Amino acid sequence: MKRHTLWILLAGTAVLAGGVARAAETPADFLARYQNEARQSAPGFSASAERGEKFFTTTHGGEWSCSTCHTKNPAARGKHANTGKAIEPMAPAANPERLASTRSVEKWFGRNCKDVLGRVCTPAEKADVVAWLMNSPR
Repeated sequence: MKRHTLWILLAGTAVLAGGVARAAETPADFLARYQNEARQSAPGFSASAERGEKFFTTTHGGEWSCSTCHTKNPAARGKHANTGKAIEPMAPAANPERLASTRSVEKWFGRNCKDVLGRVCTPAEKADVVAWLMNSPR
């Protein structure tokens, strides 16, 4: 009985450890995920940092662009245009907390894309922005 209990405890610990390991995501994980999603509708898609920068700094027909609040330099602190609240840098090299959890990344893409575009961002747009943020210096 004791061996069986020990085995169950070890198996449970392994499952928990695996879950913890998967919870720590990297910018490269998000880039790969969004590229793969984009390739479902465009098989040859490859993320472009250049397109990501253009997307980030363009108003898309509205008053705001992503850079309105986040600045054109993703390594710099921004400020929300309405509230004046400080926004930490977007570039993972300048702010390791960026692009670190699905919950946070999806929350902010969802909210900010609706503010800037009036719709959700496509996987291709997300991949391009992530590629640009990953290539931004400190």
